[in-house]
Amino acid sequence: MIGLFAALSAALAIVAGAFGAHGASSPQAAQWLQTGASYQLIHAVGALALMARTRGAAATLLAGGGLFGASLYLLALDGPRWLGAVAPTGGTLLVAGWLWAAWTFARK
Repeated sequence: MIGLFAALSAALAIVAGAFGAHGASSPQAAQWLQTGASYQLIHAVGALALMARTRGAAATLLAGGGLFGASLYLLALDGPRWLGAVAPTGGTLLVAGWLWAAWTFARK
């Protein structure tokens, strides 16, 4: 399932990035879409790379990338401004996922 969600996450990131480049309603919306897409795509690929070695870290990266990206995507689509406070939670999960991966590799 991690592979499926990672692939879908990467696809969504590409769509969001393309929308940011070609259809965003403002420069700020375009920036939010680009930032969310970059983080989500990078961490989807990271999850694919890690899933055979540490599924927990891979899942944490997917959760963090999805939460971070989704909060910025919704802001870009005129969602409520409090969603900006959700992005750091996603970012924290991203850091936790990479630390989990580092711990896994350090133990071996």
